[in-house]
Amino acid sequence: MADRYLTVPQVAELLGTTERFPRRLIAERRIVFVKVGRHVRIPESALGTFIEAHTIQPIRRSGGALRRAA
Repeated sequence: MADRYLTVPQVAELLGTTERFPRRLIAERRIVFVKVGRHVRIPESALGTFIEAHTIQPIRRSGGALRRAA
């Protein structure tokens, strides 16, 4: 299956941010991207990898850690 290449506005929409954020990720080389002439595209798989790498899992507490309010 071929990977889709997304534009900066498409990536911003998927992330729920402005276009400035994906452009900053590109400028700082924090996400994989492809340059086609002067156009910049981000592979859909690279976006998924970026999101996965920056996903924080919740802390699991043991059953005894829950306390009842007085």
